[in-house]
Formats: sequence, structure tokens, C-alpha cells
Amino acid sequence: MKKPTMPTLPTGRRLFVWLLGIAVLTAAIWLVVRYVSPAPPRSLVMSTGTVDGAYHRFGQRYQEVLRANGIRLDLRPSSGGVENLQRLDDGEVAVGFVQGGTGLLAQQPDASPDATPLRSLATVAYEPVWIFSRGLDLSKGLAPLGGRRVAIGVPGSGNSQVATELLALYGVGPDKPPGTTVVNDGGMAAADMLLAGRIDAAIVIAAPQAPAVQKLLADGSVQLASLDHVQGLARRLPFFQTVTLKRGSVDPQRDLPPKDIELLATTANLVVRDEIHPALAYLLLEAARQVHHQPSIISRPGDFPSPTGTDFPLATEAERYFKNGRPFLQAYLPFWIANYAQRLLLLLVPLAAILVPLMRVLPAMIAWRRQSRLYRRYGELKFLEQELASRELDDHERQQARMRLDQIEDEVVRSKFPLDFTDRVYTLRQHVDYVRAQLQRQSERKRA
Repeated sequence: MKKPTMPTLPTGRRLFVWLLGIAVLTAAIWLVVRYVSPAPPRSLVMSTGTVDGAYHRFGQRYQEVLRANGIRLDLRPSSGGVENLQRLDDGEVAVGFVQGGTGLLAQQPDASPDATPLRSLATVAYEPVWIFSRGLDLSKGLAPLGGRRVAIGVPGSGNSQVATELLALYGVGPDKPPGTTVVNDGGMAAADMLLAGRIDAAIVIAAPQAPAVQKLLADGSVQLASLDHVQGLARRLPFFQTVTLKRGSVDPQRDLPPKDIELLATTANLVVRDEIHPALAYLLLEAARQVHHQPSIISRPGDFPSPTGTDFPLATEAERYFKNGRPFLQAYLPFWIANYAQRLLLLLVPLAAILVPLMRVLPAMIAWRRQSRLYRRYGELKFLEQELASRELDDHERQQARMRLDQIEDEVVRSKFPLDFTDRVYTLRQHVDYVRAQLQRQSERKRA
């Protein structure tokens, strides 16, 4: 049984095929690297919050995680979640913290995801409404703040927006009732003013890690309000939920707080623009896990980061992260090596899907092409044979026929064929000699 051989191309054509393959591969790599899977940028801009607030502290810890993975995270302080949201909408930053209740889904629960270019990666912390006062009983509501000096936060911030809305529910506002003074300060400035007695109350909406909250919780000279209406307020303002600050959770030795305190709370959203590189989205999620996984005085270990209760449509990367964890390569390789390996696989898998079937088909295509060249020569010989059988050729026609026979034989001799074509090549050459002999006999008959 004859051993099959792979068809081979002439040297010149083989070189052309190799060069063409290299060119196609280079073009494919360029397209993948440039458009399909570009490398992630080396830097990212995050909008945080006031420099003495929880958002900015979170941002600094994110900065450390990303720096360890070769990414520079630039932090831009702001007045809070509302300004962060504006920067994200305008494309000034790629990532930021947004206070719950100010995002798209909080305002329009049925909104289409296409209505905004922003996506939530996760909720990362509870942000209770801390209402601190000096000597005021606010358990029945905020009406006793009428005629007092109340700090509600920086103008334009989420803190100011929510505090104003809460006060309005109890009929309190600037000079309403007469003598009410709204102080547009927040954070540590408001805490210092309250401790110094320059204001009567401060409404602070922040995570418990915020320095202003920690300072006021630790000072026994101010009281933290526990509203009796928190459940009703949470129904009235659906972006709120209730959390409990347990007795003694701040300082068990001093019995702070002296009783369980019910608080209204929203959640902080980690928000990105939808064009962020997927590798950076996964890296931010991993940073969120490292920063927010630990418990606080109002949350349990593992409560955050969470994919629930977001104010924006959940990013695709976040859905995959919370379902399957980190991408396989990032779990076992450094960030940049994993990213390059993933891009390489993205290129090689489709190429393999194309090349493997092509390598199986290509030999058959080459064999068919060579057979067609032989069959074409046979067709020419058949035509000449029919001409010789049907009529007598003149001298000029016989000369042309001989020249064509010589050309056919020369082309066959110069062409390279695999070993399994040898018998067909020799048969063709024998047929050429046969037709040439017929021409010779016809010429001799004419001379005779």
C-alpha cells in the first residue's frame, strides 16, 4: 500500500504563502491589540470626597492596592457624592463614590440601562444619617431643631440634599420656623463647631469610618439621635434602609452608646463609566473586597462589597465577579502578566479555530489544484487527438500542434509534483508521445 504524502508547494510559492501568513497574523495581532483587547491604561482618576471624609480615606486605600498592581490611581477630592456624580457624567473621572439615593435607579427605578453611561461595580458601605445634638431630645422627630443652628453639609453635596429633605419633613428649614439657621458646613468642620458649642446640631451622612463621625461618637458631650420614625421614614424615602448601632459598640468601657440606636442609612456606590477597561474593573472590585470586607460597628464581615441595592445598572464585570470570583488568570498570576496572557489567549483561540481546519483542508485543496492542472493538459491532448482523427491538418496546423505538445511536456517536467502523482505524470507524458506519433504518421501519409 502506497504511503500517502503531503502535497508540497514550489519554493517560490511556499515562500509567498509563508509571507502571506505572517502578514495576516501580524494584521490580526494588531487588530486585537488595538481594538478587540487593548492594554489597560497605566493610570486612573477617582473622584472621592472631602479630604477629611470616609470617601477620601477609602480612595487612599484603593490607591495602595492599585499601586501594588502597577496602576497609578489619582484622587480628586470633592464636596461629596453629588459632585462625584457630576464628574462621572461629564467624563472628567473614570471612577468615583456616589451616595445612595442620588443615582439613576433611585430616581427612576424602571429606567433603561442605556439611559446612562454609568455602571455600579458594587455597594461598598452603609452611610447612616448621624444626627448629633447638644441637649436635645430628637427621638420624636426633628421639630425641636426649629429655631436652632444646624449644620447640614457643604452646598451641593449629597449630605446637604438629604439633610434638607429630612428637615423639611418636620417643617424645619432656613428661618423656618423663625430663627432657624442652616449652617453650610460638614465633616470635621461641623464636628468641631458642635463640640465648641457654636451650633446646636449637625446632620452627617457618612460611613462610620469617617473621622468626623468617629470623633463625635467618642465624645460623651453630644447625643446621637435615635428616631422613633426610622421605619416610616424608610418607607417614605425608599433609598433608605434601617441599621442598628448596638449598645456599647463604640466604647464598651464607657457604655457608648448607652442604648441601641436605630438609624436611617443609605449605601455608598462604587461607580465607573461603562467604557472602563474590563481588567481595571476587576482590579477595582478586588480592591473593594480588600478595603470593605472587614466588619464595622454597623455591618458584619462580608456584607460589602455587595451587588445589591445599587443606584445604577450593575456592570457586566461585576456580575461575573460576584458569580464566579476573579478571572482565573488574575487569581494565580500578577495583574500585568495575567492581562497579557489573557489577551494572547483571546488572539490564539480564534486563530486556532481557523488554522486547524484550514491545515486539514489545505492539502486537499493543493492536491485538487495539481490534479486540475493535469486534467487541463489531458483536455488539450484530447482536443488535438479529436482534430487528428476528424481531418487532415495542414503543415502550419501540425507545426502549431507540435509546439503545443512541447509546451505541455515542458510544463509538466518543470512542475514539481509529490510522489503519489508520479504515475499520472508519466501517463500524461506517454499520451503526449502518443499524440506526437499520430502527428508524425499523418505527416508521413501526406508526404507519401
